[in-house]
Amino acid sequence: MGEILRLEDVKKYFGGVRAVDGVSFSLEEGSLVGLIGPNGSGKTTLFNVISGVYKPDSGRIYFKGERIDGLEPHEIFAKGIVRSFQVPRLFQGMTVVENVMLVPPKQVGEVVYNAPIHRRWRGQELSLAERALSILDKHLLAPVGLSWSTDISGGQMKILEVCRTLMVKPELFLLDEPTAGVAPKLARDILKTISALRDEYGFTFFIIEHRLEILFDFVERVLVMDRGKIISDGTPEEVTKDPRVIDAYLGG
Repeated sequence: MGEILRLEDVKKYFGGVRAVDGVSFSLEEGSLVGLIGPNGSGKTTLFNVISGVYKPDSGRIYFKGERIDGLEPHEIFAKGIVRSFQVPRLFQGMTVVENVMLVPPKQVGEVVYNAPIHRRWRGQELSLAERALSILDKHLLAPVGLSWSTDISGGQMKILEVCRTLMVKPELFLLDEPTAGVAPKLARDILKTISALRDEYGFTFFIIEHRLEILFDFVERVLVMDRGKIISDGTPEEVTKDPRVIDAYLGG
């Protein structure tokens, strides 16, 4: 497996706040990596910079050898980087299965002059529906497939975000607290699902998570941020013994 993502001295400042302050690291294809750190350490800002929501003030970001730090979010998405948010961002007023079906680009029925002519898009729509239902079934959401996306549980919303991304061809997932707000058993089930997807498809996952007791059972590598910088990088066992990490969490 080769390198899939590389950051070189990436910085993002907001006035006097150095949210991302000279971050450099790389991720290998097929890896499962955690990103941890105290609240306000810059983790979500780093995800926003990688995914194009924010443009870095300086530094370089490469995805599969191609520089992407100047691209728009939709362009980065099209290259194979997908992300979820701490608070799920689902399409309201649509069912669970419709949320999943909406993702693939270049849908024939989305073109204005095709929309009134059903025969032009019916076949593609049926194919997308079959694929969406298969993904939902595999991840235990088929029973709520016809429910409104706002009527399912918080844990199901988290899983739905992952299912939605599987309708395209993702290679790197940026997951921002995928287990936030759900019961411990479901939190563990979500990370089991993520781990299984990595093992089956070779996806790369970069995960922000505060529930370290669960995260550390699944990731093989952990990056620790504090005050905009990466202060530790290693296995879960290594970073928990790092004095800099202990100081960051205990406020020393």
